[in-house]
Amino acid sequence: MNTSTAPKKKSLFPNMNREMFFIIMSLAWPTMLEQVMQTAVSYIDTAMVGALGTQATAAVGSTTTINWLLGSTTAAMGVGFLAFIAKACGAQDRESAKKAVSQAVLATLVVGVAFTILALSLSSYVPVWMQVDESIQKLAAQYFFIIYVPMLPRTASTIFGTALRAAGDTKSPMKIGILMNVINIILNFVLIYPTRTVTLFSTSFTVYGAGMGVIGAAFASAIAFTVGGIMITVVLFKHPMISPRGTSLRPDMEILGPCLRVAIPNMLQRFGTSLGYVAFAAMINSLGEISTAAHTIANTVESAFYIPGYGMQTAAATLAGNAYGANDKKKMDDLGAMFIPIVTILMIFSGACLFAFAPELMQIFSKSDDVVTLGTTVLRMVAVSEPFYGFSIIVEGFMQGVGRTKAPFVYNIIGMWGVRIVGTFLLTQLLGMGLVAAWGCMIAHNMLLFVLYVRCHVKKLWNPLVTA
Repeated sequence: MNTSTAPKKKSLFPNMNREMFFIIMSLAWPTMLEQVMQTAVSYIDTAMVGALGTQATAAVGSTTTINWLLGSTTAAMGVGFLAFIAKACGAQDRESAKKAVSQAVLATLVVGVAFTILALSLSSYVPVWMQVDESIQKLAAQYFFIIYVPMLPRTASTIFGTALRAAGDTKSPMKIGILMNVINIILNFVLIYPTRTVTLFSTSFTVYGAGMGVIGAAFASAIAFTVGGIMITVVLFKHPMISPRGTSLRPDMEILGPCLRVAIPNMLQRFGTSLGYVAFAAMINSLGEISTAAHTIANTVESAFYIPGYGMQTAAATLAGNAYGANDKKKMDDLGAMFIPIVTILMIFSGACLFAFAPELMQIFSKSDDVVTLGTTVLRMVAVSEPFYGFSIIVEGFMQGVGRTKAPFVYNIIGMWGVRIVGTFLLTQLLGMGLVAAWGCMIAHNMLLFVLYVRCHVKKLWNPLVTA
């Protein structure tokens, strides 16, 4: 038999060899695992504080929105440095990469110290601004103060972790993140609860506890943040490619300028969408207790199913920046063919699991039949849109990697405020419709992003190597 004329078996991922597939997955899986751990710890943390009662949960959760706003700023700074460092690494320009990291250290010091002063000085006012019940304002203020004492190491964890990922090291941030979460859980167990007798397999023994309640939870988080910030700083300064040792910490506008041009639109995007989430949540809260509970739980459940997309986004941003730095036009052209089939399959699987197990997932957090039924409905609605949202996540990752963050800012602000917020206001506040209508507006927001990012991808508007 003449095997030379035999038809070749078609590859599931055209334009991608085995080596490139493993490169993509080696960059993506540590970020996915890190996010899985963060989500799991968030569930555990909420349950451990929740055991103290409603007031404790409210005191901890009352300042979450402010945490988002401050965290968004530091994350956006990281994206600015990601684009520059990934490009420098792709061009094999170690000197520029090291200089960029030294500027990242400077930015960390400035932002970390400034936010520490800001957060601590405003800690007693934040619960009042957030309209927290007077009976827990003092407790909420104390919690907020303690968790922001280590704002400098928290900033280091965010910005230095992004710098390491830009250089292709996604495992170090993952390992440190897991260690931080383990420390947080152990210290929660010790500091929150009082000394008590625990029975395990018919054996009783005494477990020491400080009995500090919410304040104990705050100290546990603060200590974990501090350890993580110190460890990731050590890893960064020992890194063989991008260590900033021996470089100047003086401001260098040749580096800071391009980084800020990338970071500022991303910062505005995150800030604008965070405010949008506040407005969206406020309108849903007006729909009543069942809708609020179903929305809160469904949001918590849904967040875990975006992990594959955001894990792949890290790899997409890094490889896009590397290809840009290397001036590799073919690789830039092939990025979509490499990533989009993988993320589509992952998000179809993720969405199918969310659709199938929505009732069981809701029942983990609520015993109310009404809450579970309503939450199941909206989760199954959003599950269908998962693959479309995954496409948007990947193209946005490409744009972050090459430093084009202005278009994502415009897309997200239009989607959030022009579709989700306006639509939810019209349907729920004026027409009297419920949570299903509000989540319909959220899905419409996601589908608009899909259309805009498809256009961006097809026309190659994200690719700076495409000639005009």
